[in-house]
Amino acid sequence: MGTLALTLTTMSQAAPYTAEKREISVLETIRLTDSAHHIEVSIAPSVGNIAYDMRVNGHQIFMSPADLAAWKSTPGWAGIPFLAPWANRLDPDSFWANGHEYKLNPAVVNLRRDPNGLAIHGLVLYANDWKVTAVHATNEAAEYTARLEFWRHPGWMSQFPFAHAIDMTYRLSGGVLEVRTDVQNESRDPMPLVIGFHPWYQLPTPRDQWTVHLPVREHYKLSNKLIPTGDTEPVNLPDPTPLSGRHLDDVFGGVNHADEFWVESNGQRISVRFGPQFPIAVVYAPKDRNVVCFEPMTGITNGFNLAHEGKYKGLQSIPPGATWRESFWIRPSGF
Repeated sequence: MGTLALTLTTMSQAAPYTAEKREISVLETIRLTDSAHHIEVSIAPSVGNIAYDMRVNGHQIFMSPADLAAWKSTPGWAGIPFLAPWANRLDPDSFWANGHEYKLNPAVVNLRRDPNGLAIHGLVLYANDWKVTAVHATNEAAEYTARLEFWRHPGWMSQFPFAHAIDMTYRLSGGVLEVRTDVQNESRDPMPLVIGFHPWYQLPTPRDQWTVHLPVREHYKLSNKLIPTGDTEPVNLPDPTPLSGRHLDDVFGGVNHADEFWVESNGQRISVRFGPQFPIAVVYAPKDRNVVCFEPMTGITNGFNLAHEGKYKGLQSIPPGATWRESFWIRPSGF
């Protein structure tokens, strides 16, 4: 028995990619590994399906929870949170779609609020309703998919009455993590789409030594509530941009999808490329934290309402019965 166990362990270690279910500190976890590039990615299906941990040669490149049991009990920011059915802020507590106004009801669901009292980051941020549908590895990749059936939840549907389902896939291959999202519109009406992700990246060096590259052309002017006014201006940042002494919390358009966002220090770099249906980037880099967020968005903050007001022309929608699909890719180097 000892020899057989050793043989199986050796074979497992020799596999270029692995994908497995594990339980870590009472948290069900999916672990994807890329042995050639020494990358491990851990995802928590029951906590928003968040990829909460990504290590490269042992270096953690996500802001990650220190205590998984505590994080499961009281979730907070970590890894790659998903923002839907609206990303960022709504102003006021309502949104327009297909010529109709839909009002939010805080008596039915617990709406998250920003410091200005605006509803923020949607309804599914830490949802525990994701169902694992596939976990597998080949000689080409390690891959995992989970599904969230939004339409099954009356409370959510009462706030955003568009029946839909979401499939999210994490695929680790060739030293790159792809995050792919499929949204199936199962309602009878076009479904407006302003969703996104809020990844938290970090480097092992002090923040004041970091520089970033932002492949964007337009900067959206914001109100004092961080809501776009609809006006834009050319990006006026050095390239690369040093983060020392600089606070960023900005909405950008004109993303160059052939280029990559990156943060770099001391030869270590995290690069992120957006697919073409993520034309908007929110970039968040607070002065007091060693993190930077390159956030892929399908539309600008408050996009539903600004589109209705004629101040935003880029609102995406999914026809009845159709599926929207897009990805973004994370590539660490130098670790």
